[in-house]
Amino acid sequence: MNLHWIDWTIMVVMLGAIIVLAVTTKRYTQSVADFLAANRCAGRYLLCVAGGIAGLGAVTVIALFEMYYRAGFTAAWWGMMMIPIQLLLALSGFVIYRFRETRALTMAQFFEVRYSKRFRIFAGILMWVSGVINFGIFPSVGARFFIYFCGLPDTTLVFALVMLILIGVSLFFVFLGGQIAVMVTDFFQGMFTNVILLIIMVVIFCMFDWGTLVATLKTAPADASMLNPFHTSKVDSFTVFYFLVGALGAVYFCRAWQGSQGYNCSAKSAHEAKMAGILGEWRGLVLYLLLMLLPVGAWCVMHSPQFADVAAKANSVLDTVENAKIRSQITVPVVMVRMLPTGIAGLFAAVMLCAFITTHDTYLHSWGSIFIQDVILPFRKKPFDPKVHLWLLRGSILFVAVFIFFFSLLWKQNDYILMFFAMTGAIYLGGAGSVIIGGLYWKRGSAGGAWAAMIIGSTIAGIGMTLRILWPGTIYPWMEANAPWMIASLKYVIEGIANRVPGINWKVCREHFPFHGQWINFFAMLSAITGYVACSLYAWLVLKRPAFDMDRMLHRGQYAIQGDHAKGIETPPVGLKAVLPSEEYSRTDRWIYYGKFGWTMAWFAIFAVGTIINLTWGMSNDGWATFWWWKIVVTVIIGVGTTIWFLAGGIHDMIDLYKTLRTVKRDHLDSGMVVGHHNLGEEPGGEE
Repeated sequence: MNLHWIDWTIMVVMLGAIIVLAVTTKRYTQSVADFLAANRCAGRYLLCVAGGIAGLGAVTVIALFEMYYRAGFTAAWWGMMMIPIQLLLALSGFVIYRFRETRALTMAQFFEVRYSKRFRIFAGILMWVSGVINFGIFPSVGARFFIYFCGLPDTTLVFALVMLILIGVSLFFVFLGGQIAVMVTDFFQGMFTNVILLIIMVVIFCMFDWGTLVATLKTAPADASMLNPFHTSKVDSFTVFYFLVGALGAVYFCRAWQGSQGYNCSAKSAHEAKMAGILGEWRGLVLYLLLMLLPVGAWCVMHSPQFADVAAKANSVLDTVENAKIRSQITVPVVMVRMLPTGIAGLFAAVMLCAFITTHDTYLHSWGSIFIQDVILPFRKKPFDPKVHLWLLRGSILFVAVFIFFFSLLWKQNDYILMFFAMTGAIYLGGAGSVIIGGLYWKRGSAGGAWAAMIIGSTIAGIGMTLRILWPGTIYPWMEANAPWMIASLKYVIEGIANRVPGINWKVCREHFPFHGQWINFFAMLSAITGYVACSLYAWLVLKRPAFDMDRMLHRGQYAIQGDHAKGIETPPVGLKAVLPSEEYSRTDRWIYYGKFGWTMAWFAIFAVGTIINLTWGMSNDGWATFWWWKIVVTVIIGVGTTIWFLAGGIHDMIDLYKTLRTVKRDHLDSGMVVGHHNLGEEPGGEE
């Protein structure tokens, strides 16, 4: 085994602590709203930290390791182009603010309120199928990390056993207290992760000489630079267009993916939900910095003569792995465990255990709940008995756990993790963005438009996914044997476009389909938007359908619910005013708002100036190395402060959550049922 007994002890102690914490939440889960949304009692810091680590997960860590191992620091540069978009989304509370105002417990419940019951069921099925398939590889990726990092035997039996243990722990948390247990344990694990990553960061800087690191990175091919983002035309998949599509997707898919749907509806108010989003970037400063540094360090170990012995040991393990994609996933962990000293390796393993559990308990909760809430419940004419409802939710969650176990056991990974996410997610996401944004912000959006967007988006995504799977083993060999002219035509068109547009690495070859998952996502997205707008305009201008009553859905004006907005506000600002601080902002909120604005725009100014300089005069690798050094230093300094800040705020929110749940009056009609385009139990101008 690779780990010392000290490393194993660290992992066991950490796991024991969160199990004890989970047990304490059991007595607070007394209703369906408790189980699904912590009875909407969560504060901003609790949501921010817990939701952030839940959205990361061991599988995402490995996916980012894959990306940064190939793209180096350059991937971080192109990610900065999204800063203005991310800032606008955060400051406006885009989607999350209005979704929380609907008081829906799931996104598809909002679909029934806004569109129709049939569409809720259809979207719920599509969402659930897309989600559980996407979720299906999580256990296998996480289990392989622990097998290769810990030095366990790589056998089917050990692989299955590790997955069972990890899924079982996650399932235990969800069964105990639903969203309350998930959120409280995720918060603890999120703060533990931030503190430990700061320690690991110090160790990494002590281990690596910056000059050696930079000298090694300079040896990368000229068009696949690890330092200069303007020399990356040959980087596999993760080019500038990957991030351009991602920028559009950041708006279109905002809050659409429902893997952590419990966090979308758990805030005590719409304003708290918005503030959690504003705080989000600061929460992950140290985390994402280390997720970039570790794979970059691993790449240097594998390519520097100084670390030839470590590289040889790592290669001896990697050479035994036949599947190229699995080898890609485990490269960084295999190198890391041979880099990190005793104790530090255990701390990192504990961090990865946290990342695995937080995502799995959150996703189990989400996808299991969605099946009952949005596929089964809409067929009911009256609510389930609360106790029956809770056990149905647990049964559905158990089914999802069994499914992902066998999916991971049988599925053969043949693509980058991030590309698999983009492809499988598009089955639902391709049309969901149009349906959500149109439903929340356009009173003329129609049910017909929603159906068109979802069908078109899912169809294109489904066809794209099928082509990617069948291309190397079936489609390309058939064309090669029976229709070589088709290959020639495809090369003429597809590669012709790629040759004229720098950065588009479309290639017609046997190994993979010309368009990766991100491009398929892009095509599905544009087609769905067209379908939604066209059908909604037809319903408005030709069929003369009346506009939807947005105030009732959002509980504004005469439909306002006491306590949902601060200071008795019945109609929050709209349009550009929604981006600016409103009456709901306290003095502290305003400091956070302006701090967020200043921090993010400063980095975007650096990105804009750097881009102009490089397109005009260019910058040397040494210049880029200096930039990355200062970015790391500034991020670490700010990261230390935010870690302390969020720890204090999160503990305050957790105490407040427990206090509120001990006294709050439960409403058993608040179970996700919809009657006449409003949630069951709601009456105009009344309280639930």
